[in-house]
Amino acid sequence: MISFDKIKLLVLDCDGVLSDGQIIYDSNGVESKNFSVKDGLGIKLLSFTDIKVAVVTGRKSDILVQRCQDLGITILRQKIRNKEKVVGEILHELDLSWDNLAYMGDDWNDYPVMQKAQLSACPVDSTDEFKKKMDFVSTYSGGKGAVRNYINFILKNKVIYEKTIEDFLAYLRV
Repeated sequence: MISFDKIKLLVLDCDGVLSDGQIIYDSNGVESKNFSVKDGLGIKLLSFTDIKVAVVTGRKSDILVQRCQDLGITILRQKIRNKEKVVGEILHELDLSWDNLAYMGDDWNDYPVMQKAQLSACPVDSTDEFKKKMDFVSTYSGGKGAVRNYINFILKNKVIYEKTIEDFLAYLRV
C-alpha cells in the first residue's frame, strides 16, 4: 500500500523524463535538449511543500546543469551507472529512507531504484513492458508534461494540492 504522506523526495531521470529523450548536436558538437515549462512549474510548486527534488542521470550535460539551476534543483548527479547506489546515498544525506522516495524514470536502467521506492512512475511513451511495472503511468510523454502530471498526482494524493497552489499564488502576489 502506497503511503503518500511519507513521500519527501522526488528523484527524476533526465533523458526521456525531464526531456523528450532526443539528444541533438549541432555541427560544432553543442548539445541541446527539449524541456517542458509545465514540468518546470510543477517542480517550482514542490518548493512550497516538504518534498525535495533531485535529478540522477546516466549522461552528463551542461544544459541539464543550467536547467537544474533555473528550477532551483540543488541535488544533481550525472554520469551515473548505478542509480540505486547513488539514490541511496542521497537518501542517507537527507536522513530519509526508501519509503520517502518517489521516482520517475523511463527505462530499465531506472528500474533497480524504482523497485525500492515508495512510488514509481514513468511517462506514457515508455515501453509497454516497463509501464506494467509502475505504480503510476503518466498520460503525458517525457519532456512534454509527464513530470508535472506525476507531481500533481502526488500532491493530490498527499491532499496538499490546493494549499500548494494557494501558497504559490500568494508568492506571485508579493
